[in-house]
Amino acid sequence: MTSNILIYGYGTMAAAMVDGWLHAGVPADTITAYNPRPKQAAPGVRLVTELPETQFDFVVLGFKPYMLADIAPAMQAVAGQGTAILSVLAGVDLATLRRSFPKAGGVVRFMPNLAVALGKSPNALVAEGLDDHRRDQVTGLAEMLGSAEWLAGEQQFELVTALAGSGPGFVYRFIDALASGAASLGLESAQAQRLAVQMVEGAAALAAASPDAPGELARRVASPGGMTQKGLDVLDKDAALATLVERCLRAARDRGVAMGEEARKQG
Repeated sequence: MTSNILIYGYGTMAAAMVDGWLHAGVPADTITAYNPRPKQAAPGVRLVTELPETQFDFVVLGFKPYMLADIAPAMQAVAGQGTAILSVLAGVDLATLRRSFPKAGGVVRFMPNLAVALGKSPNALVAEGLDDHRRDQVTGLAEMLGSAEWLAGEQQFELVTALAGSGPGFVYRFIDALASGAASLGLESAQAQRLAVQMVEGAAALAAASPDAPGELARRVASPGGMTQKGLDVLDKDAALATLVERCLRAARDRGVAMGEEARKQG
C-alpha cells in the first residue's frame, strides 16, 4: 500500500498504530505525524509541528475527543474528497465526524487497542461514505494491526469499544489480582507476577488456536473435585465473576455514550 497517512496527535495509541504499520511493512516515508510539540517519532516517520496544507489519503485522529470542535476547522485543507478520516476518538459518532469534515470522502470510527503495535489488536470499524475501494484499503490497514471487525451498525460501537478497546485494562487488573493473590498466600511477589503473566499469555494463545469456546476450555481443564474446579466454584458462585464483568463493561460503555453526547454538544 503506497497511500499517504497523516497522524494528527502523536499520543500513545497513534504511536502504537504507527509501530504496527511499520512492522507490517508500510514505508515510513508514507507516514507524517503532526504534533503541536516536538517529540520522538518512529524511525523514518516525519514528525511536524505545523499542520501540512496538502491532502492525505488517510487522516488518523489521535487527540482527545473533547478537542474535536476546536481542531477540525484547521484540518479542512488535509481532508478533501480523496481523504478517509480514521477516528480513534472514543464516543465521537459518525454524524459528528461528518459534520466536522464535510469535504472528506468518508469517515470511519476505528477502535483498536495498544496491541496494534504487535499486530494483535481486534479493531472495530464502522464507516459512512466510503466506496468499496476505500473500504478495502481501510480493511487492509486494520488487518495489518490485527483484525478488521466491521460492525453492521453504529448502535453497538460503544459496547464493542468497552470489550475490545478497554478490555486490556480489565485483563491487566485480573493478571495483577492473580499475582497479588498468590503473593498474599506466600509466593514471592516478582515470581508470582512472572508466572501470572506467562500463564495468561499461554492460555490466551491456546484459546485463540482452539475451535472450542473459552467456557468449554474451562470445563475441560477442570476435573470434578479437583483443584481447578474448586477455584472455578468460587468464581461461579452466584455468578459472581459474570456479574462483575457485566457491570464493568456497562460502566465503560455508558461512559463512551456520555463522551459522545459531550462531543455532539461541543460540535
